[in-house]
Amino acid sequence: MNLTSINLEQIDIQMLWNTVIIDWGTNLIFALLIFLVGKMIVKGITKLTTKLLERANVDAMLINFITAIVSAILLLFVVIAALSQLGIDTTSLVALVGAAGIAIGLALKDSLQNFASGVMLIVFKPFQVGHFVEAAGVMGTIESIGIFSTQMKTGDNKTLIIPNGNLYKGIIINYSAKPTRRVDMVFSIGYDDDIALAKSILMQLLEADERVLKDPEPVVNIAQLGASSIDFNVRPWVQSSNFWPVKWDMNEKVKQAFDAANIGIPYPQMDVHLHTESNSTLSSK
Repeated sequence: MNLTSINLEQIDIQMLWNTVIIDWGTNLIFALLIFLVGKMIVKGITKLTTKLLERANVDAMLINFITAIVSAILLLFVVIAALSQLGIDTTSLVALVGAAGIAIGLALKDSLQNFASGVMLIVFKPFQVGHFVEAAGVMGTIESIGIFSTQMKTGDNKTLIIPNGNLYKGIIINYSAKPTRRVDMVFSIGYDDDIALAKSILMQLLEADERVLKDPEPVVNIAQLGASSIDFNVRPWVQSSNFWPVKWDMNEKVKQAFDAANIGIPYPQMDVHLHTESNSTLSSK
């Protein structure tokens, strides 16, 4: 009885050693190797991705965000591969991760749209910090461009936080993208005023202003013969930073110069003609 029990114990220990310790130990070692080697590969891929994005002059904030996502996704695959080596069924885990991803995507639909728009803004750069733009129904100077929103300062010093989704899906007008801009102005004179004199005064004012560029040359011509005035198009080119100062100064200078030359700026008017009828005509009616 004693020998039989000893043999049974030896057999159980041998089976335990072969089936549990050796097999599980081997699988555990390979799983650890898969995890460690996979982690090193993920680190190398992350560094390579960072270098490629830096060479493409991608924004640093976007680089950090993209590399973090790439690293997390690749590490997830490494963990799944390591668990699979241990004999754990990862099918349900993959399905669970996929379902969780779909649920999170639906819950964060607007945030993901803002994120995608933020990536597009950073990559394609329709504007930069410091540019004066018109977008999403507002105008202002860009202060910062984030992953999910953009901060803008208006002319009266209000701060606007605009979701990138609203910003990117509409028309973006960048007033600072080009170094020069054309100032479009219209000035009117009366039909009794001297057209040549008015045109000469407008040209002299443009030529006297050092902020007006010589190339392209400023243009002064008659835009139309209006109902109560003759309208001149005045179109000088200036540096973008001088757009509003030149426009405001020209309005004041033209008014003063026209007054000095006795050239009137007519008001909108309408001629009314009255016809009188005799008493006999009225009585017959």
